[in-house]
Amino acid sequence: MSPNSNIRANIRDVAKLAGVAVKTVSRVLNNHPYVSATTKAKVDAAMAELGFSPSIAARILAGTKSGQIALIYDNHSPYYMHQIMQGCWDRCHSEGMRLIAQPVDVADPDVGEQVRGMVRQTHVDGAILSSPVTDCAPVLSALEALNIPFVRISPGTNHALTSSVFMDDTQAADDMTTHLINIGHRRIGFIIGHPNHMASAERRAGYERALSRVGISVDPALIAEGQFDFESGVAATEKFLSLKSPPTAIFASNDDMASGVLAVAHRRGIQVPEQLSVGGFDDTTLARVVWPPLTTVRQPVRDLASTAAELLFGEGGIEHRRLPHELVIRESTSPPSQKSKKI
Repeated sequence: MSPNSNIRANIRDVAKLAGVAVKTVSRVLNNHPYVSATTKAKVDAAMAELGFSPSIAARILAGTKSGQIALIYDNHSPYYMHQIMQGCWDRCHSEGMRLIAQPVDVADPDVGEQVRGMVRQTHVDGAILSSPVTDCAPVLSALEALNIPFVRISPGTNHALTSSVFMDDTQAADDMTTHLINIGHRRIGFIIGHPNHMASAERRAGYERALSRVGISVDPALIAEGQFDFESGVAATEKFLSLKSPPTAIFASNDDMASGVLAVAHRRGIQVPEQLSVGGFDDTTLARVVWPPLTTVRQPVRDLASTAAELLFGEGGIEHRRLPHELVIRESTSPPSQKSKKI
């Protein structure tokens, strides 16, 4: 078996390759004091050769399972995080595990120490990291030093570090932009997501790729910074609609910001979609309760979370899974009309 094999290595494979008992591997994984340096070196070499990483299954065999895992997150969208938590809880419940939801601030210089303290206090068996924590170096270093398994949702860097689950954000944004182009829009505003999220850059890349493919120049005036929250959607829309030649469509990088677009349009008496088409991203509950219901990208948020938990509860080895997205067309988009030019 090799690191590139489709079969995931487990603790028994490590024991066999190292020529030791499974219990010995468990002791090495849990830093047991009565393991010789020679034996530890053999086990470490076997894990490296097989691409094995410690898992909750390994902890169960070692008898050190606490029965709880942590979801560590830093996200401004309550709708998105509700689905992430629900997906994690679904899998934890089926495994008889408890879930601890731990918010952090990735911009805090002490975030690594905070996570280290949380793990030591709660004795969690593993962790699931949601973006942007997935790419927060101090958190990753803290968890590695503590030698507990963790899985990342939608990491943008260092993919070989851990198991992960993700979707193709670039293609999803390309699909939304292409939809707007195909129904006739040429001036399409784009609201970028929070700069700490790697997905924000990937969605912008998808937007720009779709424009370039049909020969539409990327206009910097039609790109605005966002924070993945309602308020930044409002601010970006005010900027766009104040242009001498405003966009006929606005694509926001998440549904929260798209709801801000709708709010400004309603306040200004702009008809959606007759005068302004609006697209979102995520397909959270919000997309279905705003008026008009949002055309958006359905990100399988709940499935991403439950799959992350599934990988965490596996027997070790690094595995990456990509889940599909879907363009959901509702009433917030339509071809541009003469009314669009009168905004």
